Amino acid sequence: FSAHFGQLSVIFLWLSGMHFHGAYFSNYLAWLNNPTAIKPSAQVVWPIVGQEILNGDVGGNFQGIQITSGFFQLWRAEGITSEIELYWTAIGALFMSGLMVFAGWFHYHKAAPKLEWFQNVESMMNHHLAGLLGLGCLSWSGHQIHVALPINKLLDAGVAPQEIPLPHEFILNRELIAQLYPSFSKGLVPFFSFNWGEYSDFLTFKGGLNPVTGGLWLSDTAHHHLALAVLFIVAGHMYRTNWGIGHSMKQILEAHKGPFTGEGHAGLYEILTTSWHAQLAINLAFFGSLSIIVAHHMYAMPPYPYIATDYATQLSLFTHHMWIGGFCIVGGAAHGAIFMVRDYNPAQNYNNLLDRVIRHRDSIISHLNWVCIFLGFHSFGLYIHNDTMRALGRSQDMFADTAIQLQPIFAQWVQNLHLLAPGNTAPNALTTASYVFGGDVVAI
Repeated sequence: FSAHFGQLSVIFLWLSGMHFHGAYFSNYLAWLNNPTAIKPSAQVVWPIVGQEILNGDVGGNFQGIQITSGFFQLWRAEGITSEIELYWTAIGALFMSGLMVFAGWFHYHKAAPKLEWFQNVESMMNHHLAGLLGLGCLSWSGHQIHVALPINKLLDAGVAPQEIPLPHEFILNRELIAQLYPSFSKGLVPFFSFNWGEYSDFLTFKGGLNPVTGGLWLSDTAHHHLALAVLFIVAGHMYRTNWGIGHSMKQILEAHKGPFTGEGHAGLYEILTTSWHAQLAINLAFFGSLSIIVAHHMYAMPPYPYIATDYATQLSLFTHHMWIGGFCIVGGAAHGAIFMVRDYNPAQNYNNLLDRVIRHRDSIISHLNWVCIFLGFHSFGLYIHNDTMRALGRSQDMFADTAIQLQPIFAQWVQNLHLLAPGNTAPNALTTASYVFGGDVVAI
């Protein structure tokens, strides 16, 4: 527990440093005024051995290393309009970092939780789902609605950043935000009278991208996070704790039997409450896969303003999330193997799904091997074919966008279905689902 607080402390310290660099050494304000022509930079380095070749003018007479982390785009989406706000955010993160150090010390030296505390899975699921994910999404959507939306609306309309009211003014002064989103003047009446449609001016369902910034509509993402918050808070009331209602994880797993799967998941509960390696293996595989999904979604549906046209950032974030995902999945396999060696007890796992998988692992692995060979040889074959055609001067017979096209037929079919079925809830549903595969052009 204290180790996690230590980790959080380091993360807050790192975030503080990022925001401090943004506040003191960056061209954030210049970028905010002209995001299409000026490149983001937050580090000025003395010219050592040709460094100035790399650190040419990033635009607006600013000499510095171009950054490709996407922080500028994130800050704009959050509604940060000045370097002083970044500075205060950095101080806030520094304070949180110190708080986490204290929490780590307290929960190790003064009140360390016992091992059984970590094995109370229903309570843990409830708190993580409702607290971390539910309230996390709720507070983020709250920030997006009350702070980010009005500021971004003004920025998109071309208002200069220094003329935009400060974040707290939108929160405290309802008249101010009601000028941009009229339903704010009605307060909470529509909410409690179930006329939720009244709020559709800031909780939208437009689909597609904002033509000004090339990012997803911020009002769509606020709506999305609010919906997720509701789902997760409901999910956080699902598991049985001190009251006799709700699901028991052990019962769910042991009832999970099919006609062909023997004992099903019997014994899995004991494994996951006693083996950290088994837990870690599942979490690594899960988060690794999620990271790869994020990598693909970040370019297909760019979430932040102007990130779609910052090509270096797009490439860096894609590569980063693919590598991290790969590392995590490999780590999942490694810790799964350690679990098998150190923690696995065959006597407790007779004819359950885990046992059955292990018994025919040679068949599973040989099939995976066959798939890998298939993919490898066929992709290699395409390269060989293209090389040969190029060498013979028959470029029209190559596999390329300008010769023999290989197109994602299934993906295009799915996107076409989405195109043909626009609901009345989504006025922009007729725009392309993803600009990556051609179709409409967004001129930012």
